[in-house]
Amino acid sequence: MAGLVGEYEVKLDAKGRFLFPSHLRRQLSPAAQESFMLNKGFEDCLSLYPMNEWEKLSASLSKINLFKPKNRMFYRLFHQGAKDVSLDKTGRILIPSAHMERVGLKKEVMLIAYNDRIEIWDKSKYFEMIENSMSDFADLADEVMGSIGNDGE
Repeated sequence: MAGLVGEYEVKLDAKGRFLFPSHLRRQLSPAAQESFMLNKGFEDCLSLYPMNEWEKLSASLSKINLFKPKNRMFYRLFHQGAKDVSLDKTGRILIPSAHMERVGLKKEVMLIAYNDRIEIWDKSKYFEMIENSMSDFADLADEVMGSIGNDGE
């Protein structure tokens, strides 16, 4: 997989299900199109990992030295609330109510696909976060990308 990409607006039904976008599904490897791991994200969102990507991440995290207190705390916090979810027969994913409440998901939701994950945001929170971050985008780009192509300088 070269990396997921795209923004998708979906609606949650009364049970907390959304129809997984077909364009996004086509970006996944055939083996990763049914089963996912749902976890909290680093901001006010959820992260949905195709199971094959979650397994790669878990393999990397298994190398963390758990004798260090900060490492143990990160490991606990990162995995706290993780839940495996699958597409149902009609191509929907159910978000458990506890996960919805944790990040304030309402009816209108944004799926933000990048790299190995899909972030799940309440639509209004997502656009508020983007709007608040745009003024810092040039500085952020310089800080994150400024040394690319300059031999790491």
